[in-house]
Order: sequence, then structure tokens, then C-alpha cells
Amino acid sequence: MAEKITIKDIAAYAGVSAGTVDRVLHNRPNVSAKARERVEKALKEQNYQPNAYASALAYNKSYHFVVLMPRHEQVAYWEEVEQGVKMAVESRKDFNISVDIFYYDRFNDDSFSREAKKCLDEKCNGVVLVPVELAVTRNLTDELHAQHIPFVLLDSYMPDLRPLAFYGQDSFSSGYFAARMLMLLASHEQEIALMKITKNGRVVSKQQDNREVGLRHYMKDHYPAIKIINLELPIDGTRQQYDNMLEQFFTEHPNIHHCITLGSKAHVMGDFLLRTNRREVQIMGYDMVKKNAECLRQGSISFLIAQHAYQQGYCSVDALFKAVVLKKKIQPVNYMPIELLTPENVNFYRRTQL
Repeated sequence: MAEKITIKDIAAYAGVSAGTVDRVLHNRPNVSAKARERVEKALKEQNYQPNAYASALAYNKSYHFVVLMPRHEQVAYWEEVEQGVKMAVESRKDFNISVDIFYYDRFNDDSFSREAKKCLDEKCNGVVLVPVELAVTRNLTDELHAQHIPFVLLDSYMPDLRPLAFYGQDSFSSGYFAARMLMLLASHEQEIALMKITKNGRVVSKQQDNREVGLRHYMKDHYPAIKIINLELPIDGTRQQYDNMLEQFFTEHPNIHHCITLGSKAHVMGDFLLRTNRREVQIMGYDMVKKNAECLRQGSISFLIAQHAYQQGYCSVDALFKAVVLKKKIQPVNYMPIELLTPENVNFYRRTQL
């Protein structure tokens, strides 16, 4: 096994001091053009690979990152993202990394803007953010670009914002895949339901919109005769409101036996189906949150698609660490696996696995 080339080896090869090599490596002044040229030639010819970790530790600097994400209930999808963020910080604690998390109301643009301003006031080294509407998010990201602060996007990919990186699922492919799995069970049906959780009559998640495009593409390509019937439930509805709306829906559509939702609230219908003993109806949804998993185990949910939320949180902070601290190049688009969970494998799913 070849010995690792050191700074002293490069210095001897170039005929300069080790201090000169160090100044060239870190682009510091007080190096003559001739000496710099000799060092750079030696680095190239010897294929020198600096120890980025050792260099970062030697400087003993502190780095502060900020996460801007939706306010969430415990053990919900965003809780897993937050756990991943905190574990990434813990794993890099030797590098003096700290993270502050700011929470905004998921469906309130003003709340996002207020928390975004707090993030900018932090004077941080990098930002992880879950975007809202493109125009609203751009107000923040334009300022981050102006201040040369790198940022990572989670959940929804918006390339126009020019992020350092994105972590999340390919939404179109995910919706296409979800439809394909649903139709393993519902291929002989005349109609299926698409349950949407809405605010003021619209789905506010760009990711879910893209999933629906994928789903409808699959249905048009393979099952054009099957009718998709929308069921809209308000985001702030009570359990009694949901029960009344679901009861009315199934009364009006007695031939619907399969439903899909493209977000993490499949348990809203799953719980209703269990309590009303509607064993002839099945629902498919997203995210390994506790309530969904319980409905999956009891049989009211047929499939769940996992998004690896913990992994998204961990990798987003790790990307900032590698870019800011280690000065490494980061892969810009990072799609998470599209993983299918059933009652048979749900107990073996490891949410924290990287």
C-alpha cells in the first residue's frame, strides 16, 4: 500500500518550505508567483489529496447553521426530519457546529416570511429550508444568494431558486409509482377516490401537486376508463367534521372501495374505516408516521410510501458541513428511495437508517 503524500513531501519535491505549501493550499498571501507555480506543479504531479477533516479541526472555527421548517406535531413526518438534523449536528460536534431551528405555520405565508427574517438576522453559515410558494420563498433565497449563504431545499425541488442541494423524492415518479401499486388492488374498479387535505379549497404542497400529476399520467396511460373522484377535507377540520364528510362521501359513492391520498394524512380515513367497520374499503398513503403505521397494521391502510424523512434531515445538514467546512463539491439533486411499506414489512422499517 502506497504511503500517503504529506505537505513535507510536497515541500521537498518543490524545493520550498512546508509553510509555503500550506499558504498555497489555503490560498493565503505572501507567496511569490514562482514559488506558487512550483508548488501547484508538485501538487498535481504527486496527486496530493489534502486531509480536509484534519485541516478543519486544526482551525478550530465555529459554524452556525439554521433550519427553517414547518411547525409539527410530535412523531409526525417533520419530527423525523428534525431528528435527522439533530443527529447530523451530534455526529459533527468535534467541528463546533451548531443549529438553530425556526418553525413556521405550514399554510401561512406571512408566518414563513417572519421566520425567514429571523433566519437572516442569525448571520449563519448555511440554511436548510422547506419552501412554500415559489415567489414567497424566493424573497428569502435571493437574500441568501446576495449574502453568499448556501442553502439546501427539502421536500419540494425548486431549481429556479438555485439551491446548493435538494433532498427529497422525485414527486412525479413517486405519484406514478403510487398509482401503479394502488392498481394492483383496484384494477377491476370503475372508480377510485383521491383524498386531498386542503386549505381554502387547494392543496398547498407543491410536492403533492406533482405527485398528482404522476398519478394521473399513470391512470391515463393504463386505466383511462377508471374515474377518479376527488374528496377534499379541510386541513383544520375536527374529527367529527371528518366523520360527517366521510360518511356522506361513502353514502354518495357506494361503489368506491379504494382510495389514495398523496400526503401523510391517510390515517384520517383509515381510522374512520376501522371505527365504522368498513372492511370493504382500503386506502393508500404516504409517510411512516405513528397513526398511519397503526392503521396499516390493522388493515385499513393497504400501502404506505416512505420518504426517509430522517435521512433527508441528516443529509441536508451534512451537505452544508461538507460544502462550508470541508469545501467539498456537493451533488445538487439527491432523490430519496421510493419505498413501499405493507403490514408484512412495516415492523422492519428503520426510519433512522442511513
